[in-house]
Amino acid sequence: MAYTTTRRLNFGDCDPSGIAYFPSYLNILVGVYEEFFETLGFPWPQMINERKIGLPTVTLDLTFKSPGFHGDRMDFTVKVMRVGNSSVDLEHEVRAGDRLLWTAKQRLVVTSHETHKALPWPDDMRAALNTHLEKQDAHDSAA
Repeated sequence: MAYTTTRRLNFGDCDPSGIAYFPSYLNILVGVYEEFFETLGFPWPQMINERKIGLPTVTLDLTFKSPGFHGDRMDFTVKVMRVGNSSVDLEHEVRAGDRLLWTAKQRLVVTSHETHKALPWPDDMRAALNTHLEKQDAHDSAA
């Protein structure tokens, strides 16, 4: 079950020509998956301050398809593709209307803020992520 949200591409996110400055996309993306975790019941202030865990990105592969422009309303779709022992693989698709702007594959790892080492997913977080896990067909799961 994919998570979707919308963000506006603002003036400060663009270069002088009005085209999205690509590092701004990453800043916006962090806000999107922070919001995703909050909808799962895990707001980041609680995770950081009380649970003392974080979710650093260990891999991120972006493919740009078409430019975004100042004022675009960007629809983000976040899919949970795999939940590992201490990691989660997400796929992102970003559209402005019928234009595909970019896609990304990302791996986050749950880590201790005290040791800076990977941890197994807490049971409640694993269960919540699994409710969003995309179903794979038999051919995909056999590979």
